[in-house]
Amino acid sequence: MHASPRHFLFNPVGSHGDVHPFLGIAKAMQERGHDVSVLTAETFRDVAEKAGLRFASHLEDTVFQELLEDPDLWHPRKGAGILLRSMAEHLRQAYECLSEAYEPGRTVIVAASLAFGARIFQDKHNAPVVSMHLAPSAFRTMHLQPAAIPGKDASGWPVPLKQLMWWAIDRLLLDRHIEPTVNAFRTELGLPTISRPFKDWLHSPDLTIGLFPKWFAPAQPDWPEQVRLTGFPLFDEVGQHQLDPGLERFLGKGTPPIAFTPGSAHRHAAEFFSAAIDATDKLGRTCLLFTRHGDQIPRDLPDHARHEAFVPFSTVLPRCAAIVHHGGVGTCAQGLAAGIPQLIMPMGFDQPDNVTRLQRLGVASWVVPQRFTGDRVAGALNELLTSEKVAESCRRWKEELATTDPVRETCELIEAVGSR
Repeated sequence: MHASPRHFLFNPVGSHGDVHPFLGIAKAMQERGHDVSVLTAETFRDVAEKAGLRFASHLEDTVFQELLEDPDLWHPRKGAGILLRSMAEHLRQAYECLSEAYEPGRTVIVAASLAFGARIFQDKHNAPVVSMHLAPSAFRTMHLQPAAIPGKDASGWPVPLKQLMWWAIDRLLLDRHIEPTVNAFRTELGLPTISRPFKDWLHSPDLTIGLFPKWFAPAQPDWPEQVRLTGFPLFDEVGQHQLDPGLERFLGKGTPPIAFTPGSAHRHAAEFFSAAIDATDKLGRTCLLFTRHGDQIPRDLPDHARHEAFVPFSTVLPRCAAIVHHGGVGTCAQGLAAGIPQLIMPMGFDQPDNVTRLQRLGVASWVVPQRFTGDRVAGALNELLTSEKVAESCRRWKEELATTDPVRETCELIEAVGSR
């Protein structure tokens, strides 16, 4: 550890699944003797402070909740635009909060993929910044391609066609929602404009960390040279919550339940939970339904179903038979760590790529949202649960995760930037 006092300012962006890994690493950095603070949406003040971390907000909770209320947030084509427009609207506020918290010569900023304010602040003030990407789809390559559609591998396409594909994704789906605002602000600050921010600018030149193991997504030859891969942090508020006695009794009766979650940020998942209840009824299984938004759950649940607002997955998934979810990389990682099969309903963002990688590992399959019915979910789960090959793969990757310490490795890499 660096001998002189350093301040590490963590700037996560997104839902609980996006913020949790940053909090886990921030907590570990604090335990290693550093001065640590967290700057993110007000929504996460409670969980950050329960973890013993100093907290500051750059986004009001009402703004965060309004974003979640938009039903198109999970649309495969519209969702990215909605998220990026919200980021653009609050870019200046994020930058100003960073300016208030930053101490020249002492602070290292640890920023999420979508923390555009941090990258602009770095360019303006030559501040040390570490980019941390949760999912491999943040990286562009002309080799092993991230999947935009589950199971569709464009890796064998001719290079000019891959280049055209990425150009179209940038120009038609991403850039128009964020690039004009970023460049207007950069011009105001006396910085040169940038083009296609998701291509290269997204990655801090100081250090960029991929928070996933190489067996999940191996580094590609054309990734930026400053990229390092560590692994899944797996922080999920464990130790901050006691299991309800009713949940303990539910987990202890009969065969292990099947867990269902559409993601912590999903506010329009009533059909997902209806299919979950129907599918497990057909299978003769119990089910655990996880969502902080209880209005999505049927008012009168059958005896084989139970709703929980939140429980750390590391405490409950090892006692489940499988997990059905949206494909967020944090939930994927918890499923791997628990050693259970995963059925995924990918909707957008990094989810199609994550499920494609899980399928390659032999632990998962998927059902697209349009076909996510009780019958199809029951059939897909039955195949996963009765496959010895899937069970063997689940055991293999669970053991692999148990042999590594990605949080320690990540902390050491961040400390090295602070030592320069």
